[in-house]
Amino acid sequence: MVTVVKRKGHSEAFDEKKVYGSVYAACASAFYTELTCERVASEMTRRIKSKLAKKKQVNSHEIRKLVTEVLKKKDKQLAFFYEHYLPNLKKL
Repeated sequence: MVTVVKRKGHSEAFDEKKVYGSVYAACASAFYTELTCERVASEMTRRIKSKLAKKKQVNSHEIRKLVTEVLKKKDKQLAFFYEHYLPNLKKL
């Protein structure tokens, strides 16, 4: 199991639902259909889990950077929404 070190210094177990939710929200913000959001979020979650499989610990910034890199290869517009709009949505 991968442990995630959060910005404030505490640690928690990696939760794939958080990756899924943030990618899904970026898709929805980019006005993708619900089905497309589900497909992209599932694919990204699977790919990120695979990349983290051999790690014991990772910080949350690394996960965000990794998700962004993977999204850029798939869809640059979606990566833009993930990078720029999602942090602002969490502040609301």
